[in-house]
Amino acid sequence: MTPQLQQAIRLLQLSTLELQLEVQTVLDSNLMLEPSDSESMDDLDHADSLTDANAADEKLQISEQKAETDAVTEMPERPAEDTMPDELALDSSWEDTFDMGDMGQTSYSAPGNDDNRDFLETHSGETEDLYQHLMWQLGLTPFSDRDRLIATSIIDSINDDGYLGTDIEDIHQGLVRELGEEADLELDEVEAVLHRIQQFDPLGVGARDPAECLGIQLAQLDPATPWVMEARQLAAEHLNLLANRDYTQLMRRMKLAEPELRQVIELIQSMNPRPGSQLARNAAQYVVPDVFVTKRKGQWVVELNTDAIPRLRINQYYASLVRRADNSEDNNYLRNHLQEARWFLKSLQSRHETLLKVARCIVDRQHGFFEYGDEAMKPLVLRDIAETVEMHESTISRVTTQKYMHTPRGIFEFKFFFSSHVGTADGGECSATAIRAIIKKLVAAENTVKPLSDSKIADLLADQGINVARRTVAKYREAMSIPPSNERKRLA
Repeated sequence: MTPQLQQAIRLLQLSTLELQLEVQTVLDSNLMLEPSDSESMDDLDHADSLTDANAADEKLQISEQKAETDAVTEMPERPAEDTMPDELALDSSWEDTFDMGDMGQTSYSAPGNDDNRDFLETHSGETEDLYQHLMWQLGLTPFSDRDRLIATSIIDSINDDGYLGTDIEDIHQGLVRELGEEADLELDEVEAVLHRIQQFDPLGVGARDPAECLGIQLAQLDPATPWVMEARQLAAEHLNLLANRDYTQLMRRMKLAEPELRQVIELIQSMNPRPGSQLARNAAQYVVPDVFVTKRKGQWVVELNTDAIPRLRINQYYASLVRRADNSEDNNYLRNHLQEARWFLKSLQSRHETLLKVARCIVDRQHGFFEYGDEAMKPLVLRDIAETVEMHESTISRVTTQKYMHTPRGIFEFKFFFSSHVGTADGGECSATAIRAIIKKLVAAENTVKPLSDSKIADLLADQGINVARRTVAKYREAMSIPPSNERKRLA
């Protein structure tokens, strides 16, 4: 495998963001390459015509003349009146003393209303996580030095969901070892500090289980809130029955009718069982589409995202300094850089052509998806595309990894359009993506009082001619994060 082929393969498997970093690295290391505003890469052929010695001399003379002309141009001297006066009036301002007209080019101006950027998104700094938020509140709360040390140990043990991840006894033993036996630290002291931290924002933080977390939040509600006492009882004594959707037992044990129990459950569901998630630090993940798919005059058109394509060209001046018959060290250095630049440009062009070819083939094969949605997705494997574009499957795998397609139905990774198939009753094939879409549609339309079991969903699919086993339905359901039927059950 030649170095040129290795480079082409490496560029092919890079995502758009990774490619931009790679291009910047090459620009920093190869003087023959420079950014270009033009969309074409015809500069490669033009650079070959500049290697003649006469053309090099002529271009060098023009460059020297331009340098001499630029050297003659001098910056105008600043007027003498711009100097700071010895004395200023008390009511004078900066604008009265200096002319601000020349400073407009260096002054900062906030983006206008017609700017297409999200100001909060592009200018926001690093968000505060739960630990920092709790430590900030600890600094504002009056604690003794002893209690502050206990509180710090407790906050260190709170996980990202806001729960105490360590037993209170273990925290107590750790503090005893740190303070010494003579400190006479009691477990009740640690418990008392924990209760104070549980009143921090977000409310319920530091709870040891969901029942305690919900109880802390419910205790802060106005006692006059309807059904608040019943909700606190349910959270403290019968939360496991609620998790199992055992509404019959709940109504019997709490002596509530169905409409009353529904009101209690709605109040509990208004609480947050994971208070720490409000301050979870999730860095924004940006996706730059590689191609755009649009429908024009009844036809689906695939185009490269030109804004994401690096535009490079060979520096004509440096290319003109390369002499064919010169074997000096400097000339060989320039010649090697010129050859590497040509290889890199050709590898980039090959990447763009392969990407566009594969994207068009995918759109042709999945025409039904673009017209009708997930349920019309056809089975597709890498080999099908590889045979159509006459490339190896490994090449198609590289092209479809971390490459994204912007469509009227959303942004999808190329690999989204590939799925296995399941046989149908009439001898045809149905893609796994289409089956998942049908399952999702059936679950969305089910009766929540008596949700569909996996076996019932398999029977409904069989009625549509799709032969799927119950365990396959369960696998697809779990892949879509749909809970089983007993957890989807709701009151009428």
